[in-house]
Amino acid sequence: MSNNSTEQKTSAGNTQPPGGVEVPRFTGKDLPPVGRLVIQLAPPIAIIALIATVLINPDGVASVIFDMRSFVTGGFTWMFILYSLFAVAVCAWLVFSKVGARVRLGGPKAEKEFGNFAWYSMLFACGQGIGLIFWSVAEPIMLRDESPVIQSTAGNVAEGGLVWAYFHWGFTAWAMYCVVAVCLAYSHHNLGKTLTFREATVDILPKWAQGGAGVVVELLAIMATILGLATSFGFAALQFSSGLTSFTGIASTPVVWMVVIIALGTLTAISAFFGIGKGMRVISETNSILSVVLVAAVFVFGPTLFIISNITQTFGSFFTNFVAMSFWTDAPSTAEPLASWQDSWNGWWTVFIWCWVIAFSPFVAGFIARISRGRTLREFVIGVTVIPSLIVMVWIGVLGSAALFYDDQSARGISAAVNEDVASGLFAMLQSIPIIGSLLLVVSTVLVATYYVTSLDAGTYALADFVSSPKKSGAWFRVVLVASIAAVATLLLTVGGTTVVDTVQTGTIIGAFPFSIVIMLMIANMIRRLLKRDRSTKQLERAINDPDPNVKLHTDADGEVCAAPSDAAPAGATSRS
Repeated sequence: MSNNSTEQKTSAGNTQPPGGVEVPRFTGKDLPPVGRLVIQLAPPIAIIALIATVLINPDGVASVIFDMRSFVTGGFTWMFILYSLFAVAVCAWLVFSKVGARVRLGGPKAEKEFGNFAWYSMLFACGQGIGLIFWSVAEPIMLRDESPVIQSTAGNVAEGGLVWAYFHWGFTAWAMYCVVAVCLAYSHHNLGKTLTFREATVDILPKWAQGGAGVVVELLAIMATILGLATSFGFAALQFSSGLTSFTGIASTPVVWMVVIIALGTLTAISAFFGIGKGMRVISETNSILSVVLVAAVFVFGPTLFIISNITQTFGSFFTNFVAMSFWTDAPSTAEPLASWQDSWNGWWTVFIWCWVIAFSPFVAGFIARISRGRTLREFVIGVTVIPSLIVMVWIGVLGSAALFYDDQSARGISAAVNEDVASGLFAMLQSIPIIGSLLLVVSTVLVATYYVTSLDAGTYALADFVSSPKKSGAWFRVVLVASIAAVATLLLTVGGTTVVDTVQTGTIIGAFPFSIVIMLMIANMIRRLLKRDRSTKQLERAINDPDPNVKLHTDADGEVCAAPSDAAPAGATSRS
């Protein structure tokens, strides 16, 4: 932005006109010194202890986590299904209610910080880019012969795998991200709270419980973010190495993994240092362009007629079966106690993926909230759910249909590749594309790298907020966070190997069970805030987002922040700038 502009953007994404004040103004409450110390010291100590335990006794820890996963799957599948439905219902309420149309993030005069292309690119990249690279071929192939609920068309049994992939990576998953993001966005942009789970959640609790609960909530968010990013970093290194092997012949070894982690970590650190506008925005837009190139090339040079026909048919099957899939708990499986999560289809798929989404919600939703100022709640929800879901379905429809076609043509050759190494599924399919298959191997390998860089970049911003709020995190602090996460990933992968990475990731996902309760409290708090939004709240929202230094905020007799003219503070009130 030029120096002649009347408005400048800060590194945190807030606005600060020359001579004005930064908005949104801070109205939250900082933690006491003891709570702040716990948040800063407990996560690294806990993570070091966890990693040491896993490395010392990998089999024992894996056994405990296996039992925990069986417990969660056997006893609480119904809860995760209801949670996903609750998320969809809240998003629908925000779209169709008056409050969704009237409430704008950042106040009625707030302007959008990013255009639609940049916004969609960034939220898609941090939300699902790397997951889609991994599963867009693997899931349709793995479920081609086993897809409950779906009544497959005669002669096309394999369509069920595509339909379940649409479901697991489409609208419902994005609604689960969206409902968390909108809670954080309204709390931050409209009420002036820090961009943390703590301040979006605890004021629904009794005052005596808010301090301790805030520390616990923040610790859960920090732990989920660090471990989720570190284990994803490990798997991204594996998949990137698999891509390199597909067109260079370089073997995927621990040395290659380490080089990949260092390279991706360095690129992420550079992006994090330069900020959202100059770093992540550029890489995210590059992602979008390369993704369009990949999907369009597979569509044009692959089995075009089959892809068109299969997408048409499976889209119809998805919409026909959406409600049944959304409510499916596999009730007969609960007739007796579940001995192992592996005995449950949901344990392999829906519960696993919903737990994954919940565990990744802290950094995905936190980043989406950060970049969404200026949009109404209705625009926000539609933008975060409907548009990405359509992109996901087209992506999976094209790549998954091509994989099924070439799997049949090669006597289940792609199925064999997926069974040997799930990460190789996409590359095995691309090798079958005539004329430009080798070029697409390079494009897809680059996408693995850039999508993960954007995910780690988004996670770094969210983690910096969780750790440093209400203070602003500096560029070098974000670089240190990237280096720390890369170090954890390197240790897990090179010392413990893929089994240890898988164990830690599964443990992180099991952590979604208690965290889902925190999220439901936060959603309830947002609904309470919106329903209680009266004239005084609207006045406060305007004042919080007014850059005029003459506008002051005040605390009333109860210590709550309120808007008031600078010369009309009520008796007993204290002014806050």
